[in-house]
Amino acid sequence: MLAGRSHERQVMSTATAARVALRVQPGAKSDALLGKHAHAWKISLRAPAAEGKANRACVEYIAGLLGVRRSAVAIIKGKKSRDKVIAIEGLGDDEVTAALQDAVKV
Repeated sequence: MLAGRSHERQVMSTATAARVALRVQPGAKSDALLGKHAHAWKISLRAPAAEGKANRACVEYIAGLLGVRRSAVAIIKGKKSRDKVIAIEGLGDDEVTAALQDAVKV
């Protein structure tokens, strides 16, 4: 996928992994998938944005949401930013999109 087109899709797959753009809100009241926010899925996490705690919580939350091992989820861009791109091994983009849409908290 071209770098300038990342705003068009929230989930994009490679040969081995789906990639998901996230907007993370650390230090929130609860862990929740809030829906789409501009070019990404927005999630709130209780963990603070300090010492990698929010990143670990993000990986754990997404893995639990999608029913995959934590080792199958990796932050590949944005480790020090609220805007992140994660890769999920073993799932296609259609599976990830469907699971995220089903899990949105209203």
